[in-house]
Order: sequence, then structure tokens, then C-alpha cells
Amino acid sequence: MKADNYTHIAVVDTSAIVRSGVAHVIKHIPANDIHTVEIDSAEGLANYLTLHTPDVVVVNPIFEGWFDVARHKAECPGTKFVALLYTVIAPDLLRDYDAEISITEDMDTIIAKLVALIDGGKDDGQAGQDTLSQREKEIVVCIVKGMTNKEIADKLCISIHTVVTHRRNISKKLQIHSSAGLTIYAIVNKLVDVHDVASQ
Repeated sequence: MKADNYTHIAVVDTSAIVRSGVAHVIKHIPANDIHTVEIDSAEGLANYLTLHTPDVVVVNPIFEGWFDVARHKAECPGTKFVALLYTVIAPDLLRDYDAEISITEDMDTIIAKLVALIDGGKDDGQAGQDTLSQREKEIVVCIVKGMTNKEIADKLCISIHTVVTHRRNISKKLQIHSSAGLTIYAIVNKLVDVHDVASQ
């Protein structure tokens, strides 16, 4: 049972290195209301699910033989299940999962997928984007592309002071204060394509 406003994410795998690595990536999600727990056994998972209802379970599909995601989804309605891949698995065996992440993906891609999954479960998932004006969205895209304030001002035919004001308003509205956080926001809200960002 959930008694707080935190997003609870369980990372389930027998490998301590893999669990810790995924937990480390999750810590970089630009939000301070995420609680992560690492689970290394079927018994530990069963005990955890008896006491808690996580928002997201990131699990190796071959965890302790084969993870019965369909059964767990039936037992935990509302919980999203993410397949943690580091071996080749036939796509039809992953159809019951809500998303997939691979340990070969870069941190920003994994974070973007998890944020999209978390926000997809909330009614106000698009609220942040809707609060930005079209000009602010254009500035977010420019920031993500690594442009300086002067370059943004020249491109959009506005003053540097106006750019700075817009950036301050964007940070205030979204509560995001870093370029990395804005990059994740832009990917999740489809202002930029993750492949365009990765190629820079």
C-alpha cells in the first residue's frame, strides 16, 4: 500500500552489479520524489509486494528461471513492468511488459524511457508541456541543441535579455535547473528526437 507521494521503483535482478547500475541511473532522473529498492531473490520480491505496491518494477525477464510478468501484473494492477535486457530475448516473449530497457543503452535514453513510463501513468503527464508557451518550447529545443544565449537570441531575433528571462521562466515552470534535465524533458515531451540528441 502506498502511503506517500513518492514514485516507488523496484529493481529486480540476481546480479548486484546490474541492480546497482540501474539504481544509479534512476538516481539521475530529474525528480526528488523517487524511491528505489533493489531486490535480489524471488522470495525478496514476494515479501516486498506483500507490503508495497510499486509504481514500476524493472526486472530481468529471465530472473530466477523466467519471470511470470502476466501473473505479477494481475496481482499488482497499476504497476508498470519494465524488461531489463542484457541478453537476446524473442520479442513475443516481452509482449506483456510495459517497456524495455537494455544495459547497452546510454543513461539519457534509459532515463527518458522511465520518465515517459512514470508520466504516462499520471493524468497530468502533459501538464508541464502545456504550461510552456510556443516560444519557450523553441528555446528549450535550442538549449538542448547546445546553443548559447547569444545564438538563441540571433536565431529567434530576440534580445539576450529576453532569452535569459524565458530561461528563468522555463526553469520556474518546470522546476528543472539543468541542461540535462531539459534534455530529458524535451525527449519525453517529443520536442526533440532522442536520436538527434544522441548524435550531438
